[in-house]
Amino acid sequence: MPWRIAGAYLESCNCDAICPCRMIDDLVGGRSTYGICFGLLGWRIDEGRAGDVDLGGLGVALATRYDDDEPGSPWTIVLYVDERGDERQRELLGEIFLGEAGGPHIVKLPWVRKPRHVVAVRPARVELDQDGRALRVGEVASIRVSRLADEGHRVACGIPGYERRGNEYYADELRVDDDPFAWALEGNCAFATTFEYTSG
Repeated sequence: MPWRIAGAYLESCNCDAICPCRMIDDLVGGRSTYGICFGLLGWRIDEGRAGDVDLGGLGVALATRYDDDEPGSPWTIVLYVDERGDERQRELLGEIFLGEAGGPHIVKLPWVRKPRHVVAVRPARVELDQDGRALRVGEVASIRVSRLADEGHRVACGIPGYERRGNEYYADELRVDDDPFAWALEGNCAFATTFEYTSG
């Protein structure tokens, strides 16, 4: 089934800003700051369709944790699909973001190309504001940013794609409180940009 989704992206993890995983001034990054990385990623789908199913206006989020030194560096994830979508829309979003629908960029995402443990796919209201600087996942997770941290550097992230320059921030808030994850941080890294994923 052909599909395409595009919109805004916001993420935050426990790494120091600028996150060492980013591409900075065209130099690809490396290990996470502390060796163990945990965070929250969020997508606002402004335009989207899979076959004849409209996916626009919905959101997706991913809570994650991995250890750089664990063999294979597997990702443990909880995927949140927007509860405002119907059953078919939520099913399609789950398939896309878990790599089951294919697509050249999706298959490169770390939780798709590496070993992973999918704890759950959970419905939740996923909202990324129009400025792309505040993400809320129901009552269980959130990101807020306001202070730039990129200091004039060109910064990009492999998840939305290194071809898309974005803005690095200090997080005002990174919070997840949903089994098996629980953390609340501020002053760590965050990143905002746009994205476009397609099936071909």
